[in-house]
Amino acid sequence: MKGADGDALTAKRRAEPAWVWPAIVFGLVFPSLLSLADFVILAKGGGGSNPLQQFAYAGGKLVQFALPLVCYYLLAGRLPRPTAPRARGLGLGAVFGLVVAGGILALYYTFLRDSPILGQTPVKLREKLQEFGIASTTGFAFFAVFISLIHSLLEEYYFRWFLFGWLARRVPLVTAIVVSSLGFMAHHVIVLWVYMPDHLLTGVLPLSLCVAVGGACWAWLYYRSGSLYAPWLSHMLVDVALFVVGYDLFFVRGT
Repeated sequence: MKGADGDALTAKRRAEPAWVWPAIVFGLVFPSLLSLADFVILAKGGGGSNPLQQFAYAGGKLVQFALPLVCYYLLAGRLPRPTAPRARGLGLGAVFGLVVAGGILALYYTFLRDSPILGQTPVKLREKLQEFGIASTTGFAFFAVFISLIHSLLEEYYFRWFLFGWLARRVPLVTAIVVSSLGFMAHHVIVLWVYMPDHLLTGVLPLSLCVAVGGACWAWLYYRSGSLYAPWLSHMLVDVALFVVGYDLFFVRGT
């Protein structure tokens, strides 16, 4: 899917329906509501499988990733057309992803691994993996592959193609980048707070701001390259680094 795919939307904007802005606002807020439900409201703590949480997560993700398609179809009268892979922007995306991934690993292994900031994280991570039924090495590996390879693409499609793309056709570019990136950051605040409950100022907020900066860079990269492939590659590399950290926290430190 590419930025130019918005041509069909632009052609119909003269009579834009009233639901467009509420849909964008809902799209910005819904991931945070889903994270709040999954990580706070439905979390029972103490470990053990949590079918209700698993159902809510799967159902919520279905709603989240169906929303852009429904909105596009209602506005353009057809579904968006995926584009063939292109090389434009891939080098920049790979460099950015590798730099950020390297920074994450360096920060973790030189400072955060033995820091009080992550003191409760192994226990919290164990509880969450047990609730989702993926606390084994195999389950963790499959989850890591799914999140890094597939979920990263779905998030790019949602936050960059849909939210940033729709905002960029209605507000100035900088505003679209900032707003979509804050929406991308917001649900990470909840997740990070769950894993670092006593370190809002020293851990949660700084790392959340890093997420927002990453989202802004990916929005700019999507705008510059005209496709999702470059930010997807970059996002994938960052997720791999995060799962390396997660593996160490759970299977090494958590044992």
